[in-house]
Amino acid sequence: MSNKKKRLTAVVVGLGMAGTLAACGSSGGSQGSGDSKTVTLVSHDSWAVSKDVIAAFEKQSGYKVNVLKDGDAGQAVNKAILTKDNPQGDVFFGVDNTLLSRALDNGLFQPYEAKGSDQVKAEYRVDQDKHRVTPVDTGDICVNYDKKYFADHELDPPRSLDDLVKPQYKNLLVTENASASSPGLGFLLGTAAKYGDGGWEGYWKKLKANGVKVVDGWEQAYNEEFSGSAGGKKAKGDRPLVVSYASSPPAEVVFADPKPSTAPTGVAEGTCFRQVEYAGLLSNAKNTKGGKALLDFLLTKRFQEDMPLNMFVYPVREGAQVPPEFVKYGPQAKDPETMDPAKIADNRDQWVKSWTSLVLK
Repeated sequence: MSNKKKRLTAVVVGLGMAGTLAACGSSGGSQGSGDSKTVTLVSHDSWAVSKDVIAAFEKQSGYKVNVLKDGDAGQAVNKAILTKDNPQGDVFFGVDNTLLSRALDNGLFQPYEAKGSDQVKAEYRVDQDKHRVTPVDTGDICVNYDKKYFADHELDPPRSLDDLVKPQYKNLLVTENASASSPGLGFLLGTAAKYGDGGWEGYWKKLKANGVKVVDGWEQAYNEEFSGSAGGKKAKGDRPLVVSYASSPPAEVVFADPKPSTAPTGVAEGTCFRQVEYAGLLSNAKNTKGGKALLDFLLTKRFQEDMPLNMFVYPVREGAQVPPEFVKYGPQAKDPETMDPAKIADNRDQWVKSWTSLVLK
């Protein structure tokens, strides 16, 4: 996707939001990077894996996994770039397609073709000539809606980006700052993909006129402003539409007690942008052998099938199964907006600058 885990407060996100480590070695410091028996993974705060799965890797490989979490996805990528000459670890996990070019252009990774790369679905493969990154997971950034609100108001929820600018949805949507938040940036890119270079700014003018609210990050948007969240610490907000993930509804079910028979939130499928997350062997990594083994592990069927209920993302490996909760409550969008990473690289910074001037000022 950037943060999540343990409580619903942090789980309802998928790619790159905030949270707590579910397992896997130490989460503080990079000690052990130079130890041939320790391999250090640097990631955003959303990294999570089942204890038995990571234990199986450690037993099979002989490496102890040390995890260093470095904030949300944008923060973590920027810090990794700044420290690339003396990296904090051996492998970085969590750079997505919205920020991939920044990492590659700054020489963050060294080439390595992970075992199992031939099992990755073709649409998620990038950098095929150099193999500097390995696709690990995917998910959809989408507008979520509070089912109860729309039922109570006898109003159909929006289904598309076009719907969001209609008068009946005035003052209902909250989104994240595109300059600071992974889902916020993904939502901006989705509108650019939909309406093109000449149309996305006009769309955002309409969205602003229709009362869109912008907050700093996902947790504030989802847990404080969104009326449909069960995970917030504070009183529920009054916005029944929020930019989140297609995997948010199954998280609402999985972490509810008692579990509801249906998800309390839904997804406006015509608003989705496909996000893909990658990992790579850091340039100047101290334990390259261990780093390669860890990258191989991330593509194993066992790890790929463990991800959905830990990080609320979808596997990229052919044949990897997803849990029934995902199939029932959080299916992937059938026709999400996508964008070539090269186009994102060429336009991202200018689009964010224009968006900031247009929407925040």
